[in-house]
Amino acid sequence: MAVEHVSVGFKLYCLTVMTLVAATYTVVLRYTRTISSELYFSTTAVCITEVMKLILSLGMLTKETGSPVRLKNALVEHVLCSPKELLKLSVPSVVYAVQNNMAFLALSNLDAAVYQVTYQLKIPCTALCTVLMLNRSLGRLQWFSVFMLCGGVTLVQWRPAEATKLQIEQNPFLGFVAIAIAVLCSGFAGVYFEKVLKSSDTSLWVRNIQMYLSGIVVTLIGVYITDGEKVLEKGFFFGYTPWVCFVVLLASVGGLYTSVVVKYTDNIMKGFSAAAAIILSTVASVVMFGLQITISFASGALLVCVSIYLYGLPKQDTSKLSRQDADKESKQKLITV
Repeated sequence: MAVEHVSVGFKLYCLTVMTLVAATYTVVLRYTRTISSELYFSTTAVCITEVMKLILSLGMLTKETGSPVRLKNALVEHVLCSPKELLKLSVPSVVYAVQNNMAFLALSNLDAAVYQVTYQLKIPCTALCTVLMLNRSLGRLQWFSVFMLCGGVTLVQWRPAEATKLQIEQNPFLGFVAIAIAVLCSGFAGVYFEKVLKSSDTSLWVRNIQMYLSGIVVTLIGVYITDGEKVLEKGFFFGYTPWVCFVVLLASVGGLYTSVVVKYTDNIMKGFSAAAAIILSTVASVVMFGLQITISFASGALLVCVSIYLYGLPKQDTSKLSRQDADKESKQKLITV
């Protein structure tokens, strides 16, 4: 996908918003999972997020179509009359639902900074899924950065930084397992959705609506299976505070904003954004949760930031280089003859 030519100011705006959303979401979600013993149900929060994304996508599709009649025709054609497409998009819906629930579980057991660094394992997972599902290739520098990133995450998890201002019990191993499941889901679902998008000319917002409709059904089933009895006893919105509502809003806006970022920025800017989010999350964790930074955590976080930058660098076109070398060899042969 070619990056459209837009002003540097707009690119910086996209970079700033993406960084703030990523860092704020992680820190605030962590805060909501540690301030009270009477926690809200994470499954209901994931479900409400899907509803919010659906409403926002409908608004964007309304703007794209330009009239209520075209909007109605698009919904009838691609939603009501396309059960196969809904079934196709139910695959990433299920996977994303698992990923989002794992994020809540991970941030209930790991500090926001540790989570932010470890979650970058989604890069090698996405790279592997891209190679297997889209038949793309990675350059040597990208593979090197993938191994560097894994080394950085290993250092972070070797002796995790601990928060000193928390009164709740945590299980770091459970948190790491939750992140591992989340990154696997993120890699597969992201590449699968990209493959579906590029297999037809259907609008991005139509595809989002198809996916979020399936997502609402899937997450409602998740609420019933996981917390059904408790929800009936205490209520769907038990434990909700303004901070919890803010988490839902950030998750909803952040999910849709990704498409704008992909369209107007490049991999290097996204890499800087991820590194900046790690730094912001770390600073916030030190201030809010009393995070104690260890040497292994600092070294691992630095390796992860460098690897993200290296992974985002454009691949060198070796075909042009080999052609130039061949031309030089032919010229040398002509000279010797």
